[in-house]
Amino acid sequence: MSRFASIAWAALARVALSGVALFSVGTGCGYTWAGASDAPQLGAVAIETPRNASGEGGLHFVVADALRREVMRRPGARLTEDPDGADWVVAGQVLPLRVAAASLSPVVLTLEYELTLGLDLTATATDGRELRFDPQRFRETERFLASADAEAQRKNRVEALRRISRTLAARFLDQLAVSAATPEPGPPGDPS
Repeated sequence: MSRFASIAWAALARVALSGVALFSVGTGCGYTWAGASDAPQLGAVAIETPRNASGEGGLHFVVADALRREVMRRPGARLTEDPDGADWVVAGQVLPLRVAAASLSPVVLTLEYELTLGLDLTATATDGRELRFDPQRFRETERFLASADAEAQRKNRVEALRRISRTLAARFLDQLAVSAATPEPGPPGDPS
């Protein structure tokens, strides 16, 4: 056998052995792929733009965008614009936004601001079941840097609002998935 043939057989044996090892690890390690069948399936979700009671112009659009992006990111859920064809319709309002100085300096005065965003959201299923969640669970606080430059400070504030919106959207859809997967208790005396 030529030297080239023995090198080729050795390479082929290594590839085959690697494939068997990967297959063994992949099938017996206990991990599952994201979106596995045991993950809660929300189905079609329609997000209605929430009412804006925050006092911050356009914040309801930022929150609606975060909710829609979170639905699109999740396995087992798909975003729909048609509330009539949706398995779940999410609606509600953005609660009043609180902004306060978080850290102060005698020279610069305010170094950081702290803002608190809250959401009051409900989800309605096609069967009429309505899930209402405690608004205290969907309240989050974020700090952002103050700046002498008004445009820089505005950008810092908007980015903080986007971060909070993404966090609250993920938290809401986590809670919706858990609640949707939990069957409603039947009437007393019902064995089901």
